[in-house]
Amino acid sequence: MRLSLDTPIDLQLHTTYSDGRWSAEELFDYLVLEGFGLVAVTDHDRVDTVVSIQQLGTQKQVPVLPAVEISAHWHGKMADVLCFGFDPHDQALRAIADDVRQRQKDNAEQVYEELLRRGYQFPHRQEYPAANAGELRVAGDCGILLIKHGYVQDWPSALEMVIDAGYREMKADIANTVDTVHRSGGVALIAHPGRGLREPQEFTYYTPELLDQVRAEIPLDGIEVYYPTHSPELVETYLTYAQQHNLLISAGSDSHGPPGRMPIKYRAELCRQLLSRVGIEVI
Repeated sequence: MRLSLDTPIDLQLHTTYSDGRWSAEELFDYLVLEGFGLVAVTDHDRVDTVVSIQQLGTQKQVPVLPAVEISAHWHGKMADVLCFGFDPHDQALRAIADDVRQRQKDNAEQVYEELLRRGYQFPHRQEYPAANAGELRVAGDCGILLIKHGYVQDWPSALEMVIDAGYREMKADIANTVDTVHRSGGVALIAHPGRGLREPQEFTYYTPELLDQVRAEIPLDGIEVYYPTHSPELVETYLTYAQQHNLLISAGSDSHGPPGRMPIKYRAELCRQLLSRVGIEVI
């Protein structure tokens, strides 16, 4: 496959298969309308949907790179991993993703039961989150229920209640994840390394020094340099770091659909080395 330098791409998108607000069909209708030339749908811990996403992309004539964002950790720190170009039929990688999702779902149900025990009632559970038809996938869904039923007014308050009710982060081991991705022919990059600078309560801020520590143990292939909340200065810091260490560079909007952030048209040239590694020539 060949792309021009200016081909619009977005290598981090989410749908209702994980925590997005629009279906895959709605996402691709938008991508077609906007003229995207390549995308990666990185639904959290959803290797099982990659093939169907690619088939939809073929139908819509929008090429799709096999991708997933695995919820991982490194010594207790959030270390979400963007995986690209792996074999979508790989059962080992799917097992990692499925295990994380099942543990997240079990914890969500435990939090929900504890909230009921404390006297909270959720008569509209089937409506929120609407995309899940009442299914609790992660403990954060309980936070949505608290907000929608008027028990709290904002997400920080909801998160505090969910944590108090037993929320636990369920993550995959990053070393096992990266090794499995490599065995499947793919590459693994740290997602949104600078997000923790603005959101320290929920994300890890990866300074160059911390990236050095992680890379001393884990053979990461690269980092997500271009990200909406990365300031120009931070982008330059990560770009310099990636170039110094011969790391792959990705660019993603992390769009979850309307009414929030929408897909971003990054130039394919920005991710030239990454795309080359997965068999896509940018000329």
